[in-house]
Amino acid sequence: MSKTLKPLLPGSTLGVLGGGQLGRMWAHTAQRMGYNTAVLDPDAQSPAGLVSHHHIHTDYLDPAGLKQLAAVCQAVTTEFENVPADALAQLAATLPVSPAASAVAVAQDRAREKAHFVKCGVPVAPHAVIDTAEQLAAVSDTLLPGILKTSRMGYDGKGQLRVSTRDELQAGWAKLRSVPCVLEKMLPLASECSVIVARGRDGAMVNLPVQRNLHRDGILAVTEVFAGNVPEALAQQAITAAKAVAQELNYVGVLCVEFFVLVEGGDVVSKLVVNEIAPRPHNSGHYSQDACDVSQFELQVRTMADLPLTQPRQHSPAVMLNLLGDLWFPKQLGSDPNSSQVEPAWHDVLALPGTHLHLYGKREARVGRKMGHLNITAATPEAARHTALQAAAILGIAAF
Repeated sequence: MSKTLKPLLPGSTLGVLGGGQLGRMWAHTAQRMGYNTAVLDPDAQSPAGLVSHHHIHTDYLDPAGLKQLAAVCQAVTTEFENVPADALAQLAATLPVSPAASAVAVAQDRAREKAHFVKCGVPVAPHAVIDTAEQLAAVSDTLLPGILKTSRMGYDGKGQLRVSTRDELQAGWAKLRSVPCVLEKMLPLASECSVIVARGRDGAMVNLPVQRNLHRDGILAVTEVFAGNVPEALAQQAITAAKAVAQELNYVGVLCVEFFVLVEGGDVVSKLVVNEIAPRPHNSGHYSQDACDVSQFELQVRTMADLPLTQPRQHSPAVMLNLLGDLWFPKQLGSDPNSSQVEPAWHDVLALPGTHLHLYGKREARVGRKMGHLNITAATPEAARHTALQAAAILGIAAF
């Protein structure tokens, strides 16, 4: 199909594959800008579906569901990377789809993802692709200790194992059912960071500030964003690398590129390597809802509708705290983490200055489940961090 840059104006209907929290926040933003929204998700109670004008609850590859979505929408996006790329390709036959199926397919496969990073000339951790027993046997000892990751369907620390010896590598691959994997050499990490870029169909590209991230148990826990959170030279390197990744993919939409910041020569931070990409808005970009004049979700709407992309400006230092289902089950209530459910002390949290609560409308809290996030903004980084630590103490989140 021919791609036109004629903008889709408010009043049009925009669609999304996936009904989770990212789709919900995208829908709220699109509706604020005057658009109707449609969600295709198999869960009749999906957070995004419950707040949209149209909720099509079918499987992502259901022909009737895809036909119905295409009939009511003028453009479609996705809110998670594991949506079948084939569904995006089918929709792209009749209407603009961003990101393209080809870009999502790269993000869905770690081996293809690593190959793409190498092609772009961006720094990547030493690694090996393991599809067969022969490739497993041929792995260099220099990659150990390492992290063995399934090539597909891994997120939030799932599908990953640490291996230190060849015996552990062999056992780890068997534990992962001998599916295609990537082994990455473990590197000395100083911190982690990410960059969110938005690229339009006309090639225009903008970015949010570099985000410094803290993960716990493979799940993002804290994001801090303010001038100087990452050394300036590294920040510029990260932005340049993220834009190169998007450009080489001919990407359209919002893309998050995650990085490891490495320690070399003791405690001297000297360089970074690309970890992975997410072809959608990202948990680490949620602070932009309250700390920037254009959020990552508005950027997503703008790329879909071929509206102008303006460089976002951060007006307040910010800290984002992830709110997991664990907070609804205080440990002091008993040894069983699911024995009693208690609503967190939102009243006390919201009494703190600069706190912005975002809950996702999920009906059931579960340990490890992302239930919401708390953005904290302030006039200075020190004030934002101080308030964030106060909120964390109230909620039972470990200090950082």
